[in-house]
Amino acid sequence: MQSIPVDTSRLGVLRCAVGPEPKLADFETKQVKKDRDGNTIYTVGVTVRQDGRRVSVIEIAVPGEPKGVLEGVEVRVTGMEAFAWAMGDRHGISFRAAAITPAPATSAAPAGPAGKGGGA
Repeated sequence: MQSIPVDTSRLGVLRCAVGPEPKLADFETKQVKKDRDGNTIYTVGVTVRQDGRRVSVIEIAVPGEPKGVLEGVEVRVTGMEAFAWAMGDRHGISFRAAAITPAPATSAAPAGPAGKGGGA
């Protein structure tokens, strides 16, 4: 299976839609999927919205639990790759990444009225 690198800077704002959940290797036994190093694979639902386009939700697999990634939080995706797959009549594209982290804050919230202190 060939991997295709994805330039996430061209995807617009990325936001967590579904928080990290362990990916299951076997639905019947509820066994979780692990990578070659023994790390649990997690999936994160991420919304993608490019300028002037509708929102899409993609599911991204990532090794280890992404810390601080909560629903609604803007995220950064590092080392994202896409994979085309086919099973019988079914086919699609899956995504994986090296890491998903909360995006740094772009602007600080106003600190309130400047000037004299004091209360009521």
